[in-house]
Amino acid sequence: MVPHLTTALNGPLLDLEKRMLQEMPKIEHWFRTQWLEHSAPFYASVDLRNSGFKLAPVDTNLFPGGFNNLNPEFLPLAVQAAMVAVEKVCPEARRFLLVPENHTRNTYYLRNVAALANILRQAGLEVRIGSLSPEITEPTTLETHDGHTLLLEPVKREGNRLLLEGFDACSVLLNNDLSAGVPDILRNLEQTVIPPLHAGWATRRKTNHFSAYNQVAADFSQLLGIDEWLINPYFSTCGEIDFHARQGEDCLAAEVEALLMKIKAKYKEYSVEQQPFVIVKADAGTYGMGIMTVKSPEDVRELNRKQRNKMSVVKEGLEVSEVIIQEGVYTFESINDAVAEPVIYMMDHFVVGGFYRVHTGRAIDENLNAPGMQFVPLAFENPCTLPDCAGAPDAVPNRFYAYGVVARLALLAAAVELQQTDPAN
Repeated sequence: MVPHLTTALNGPLLDLEKRMLQEMPKIEHWFRTQWLEHSAPFYASVDLRNSGFKLAPVDTNLFPGGFNNLNPEFLPLAVQAAMVAVEKVCPEARRFLLVPENHTRNTYYLRNVAALANILRQAGLEVRIGSLSPEITEPTTLETHDGHTLLLEPVKREGNRLLLEGFDACSVLLNNDLSAGVPDILRNLEQTVIPPLHAGWATRRKTNHFSAYNQVAADFSQLLGIDEWLINPYFSTCGEIDFHARQGEDCLAAEVEALLMKIKAKYKEYSVEQQPFVIVKADAGTYGMGIMTVKSPEDVRELNRKQRNKMSVVKEGLEVSEVIIQEGVYTFESINDAVAEPVIYMMDHFVVGGFYRVHTGRAIDENLNAPGMQFVPLAFENPCTLPDCAGAPDAVPNRFYAYGVVARLALLAAAVELQQTDPAN
């Protein structure tokens, strides 16, 4: 059941995994105290990179769109976690209105919506799917790539409530990341909207998330007595970028150079032989758009027109004006000779599964969230919060325990980030 996984088990990361296993009671107690102070997002997914000497999150998605890629054997984990998440939002909830993205032609995404709706129904909710798409003007049945059907209905607003015909829900669950902005129909609702509107890419910034992660990683590293760098990628930022007009190039090149120097010093400290690199990506947005691998300041200055065009626009055609420059983390994991990275899924503060994002056409220093990617479910032999502490440190459940710990650190950072950026605060 467990996919063949090749990992560089050497140097500090193996020590880090051992340390996490040894300190599991302390780690789990620490997480419990953190969740008393911070409210976990309803759901999230975290992209991790495992380079053998470092295990770190590189992106956190608060509107995860891959529930169809999780191992169906672990559906009960997701259902139980959803029950807890729903109780926190609306303890007496009977109905949820699920609002997806407008991609009605992406049949794989629609399969994710169907899988998410199934989890919520098994958690005891009546679920209907309300679309914001102008194309959906009447109840419309769509088919997924594998033959499942999905009924989308046009949403309407009466007063401060979002309704479907004959359906008034306790809460509105967004699986739409609001990249194009917050539509007026969602503003000032009396129903609970989850995640909150300020979690959408209309306002959210990756730099805010990783600033929060800096603090979480520092606290956790102090708890374990480890070097924070082993679980935390360096980053910096550059605003006022215009790739078309080549404005902000000097700022970007300078930030790239400074970050590469910091990474180089750490590589020297840990005897890492690989070449340092950074990832430049839009500070807001998802779907793997507006991303490039950079190994020198000259890479930024020498972008050709095609590369500048690619970097200047992200999802929904939004122009890029701010970027995050993030330490690149190699991935030395592979499945059937294809480069792979783990993506961990959570509901409330529980790990419910994950998958490997696999790409045959990408290198170990490139973004794998790109056309041509495939997904291999993480087939846990045990839930990844229950490691086999007595077994070998490279036993599969133990590898996944470390993934689950780092993913939950990113989830905690998202909780802190949402508190800090909440307009009501």
